[in-house]
Amino acid sequence: MPIREEEAKDYSAVYAVNVSAFETHAEADLVDTLRREAYPIVSLVAEENGAIIGHIMFSPVSLSGHLELRIMGLGPMAVISGHQGRGIGSALVKMGLKKCKNLGYGAVIVLGHPGYYPRFGFVPCVNYGISSEYDVSPEVFMVLELNPGYLQDAPGIIQYHAAFNGV
Repeated sequence: MPIREEEAKDYSAVYAVNVSAFETHAEADLVDTLRREAYPIVSLVAEENGAIIGHIMFSPVSLSGHLELRIMGLGPMAVISGHQGRGIGSALVKMGLKKCKNLGYGAVIVLGHPGYYPRFGFVPCVNYGISSEYDVSPEVFMVLELNPGYLQDAPGIIQYHAAFNGV
């Protein structure tokens, strides 16, 4: 299954993938907004027989008191119904983390399922004294240091791009 960087010709298919995977259009609309307003982004697609079946996006976040740190936020990530549970999401996450590291980012945060993301090395943000600007359960707000020790002595609050306020 090929995974590649998203191209402009993929936008409508990526929108459909996100609508298929989530209950509303909010995540699909978020992807469109981040594409226009956030920089840099990592946006990857998974294909099968020329059709886009999965998508993942990473966008920059900031850590209060440590604005010099380069941190990406993972999400949204979506795989169309009928293709879930086949490793497509895992392949997207792994490739995306590699791209973020290659761009010089030292950590990635995610607000996601605590039974899924730890397999990639994500741990609760509270382990680092980091919290979210949103009221979320500590077990679903996780971080992965791409460079070991990157977040040492860097407590604070993660702030997302304003587009996330509508989700």
